[in-house]
Amino acid sequence: MNIVQTAAITLFLIIAFITDVRAQIIPNRLTVSFFAAACIYHIAVNGMAGAAAAAGGAAAGFVPLLLLHLAKGIGAGDVKLFGALGAWVGVWTVLQMMLYAILYAGLIGVCFVFVNRSFGKKVTAGVTSFIVPGLGWRKHQWLQWAESGKKFPFMLAVAPAAVTVWSMIN
Repeated sequence: MNIVQTAAITLFLIIAFITDVRAQIIPNRLTVSFFAAACIYHIAVNGMAGAAAAAGGAAAGFVPLLLLHLAKGIGAGDVKLFGALGAWVGVWTVLQMMLYAILYAGLIGVCFVFVNRSFGKKVTAGVTSFIVPGLGWRKHQWLQWAESGKKFPFMLAVAPAAVTVWSMIN
């Protein structure tokens, strides 16, 4: 990635992070404008090959997360964010960011469960019940924290994922 791409991606992620943390929304005008900017940039630099690279990256970022959105795993803004991000960084980089974002989201979710879930009188018994489902949690308790409406902005996982991938490629 060159300095223009790095600056655009950094600006995009900072704005998305702020809006997602404040209001748990990533505005369409943000994702659409950064997607359009990526397409214009890649066409200007590499012509039709750049357009194809931007389209491929956008599809690689958009399609897998659309499936996750349809399963009610993430919001639509996150799907569009990864589509626009893919248009900037390309197929493989956006897939790496997606993988790390999902891993970080899982880690955040586990931390969220440990912090907000009462494990009973003994922490060790609660940890055992968490690790081995058959040792104390009823089936309905598995998703109780999610059903309570508690969720976190996905950008809390996307930001460290972007830093992780950026540090690996630079």
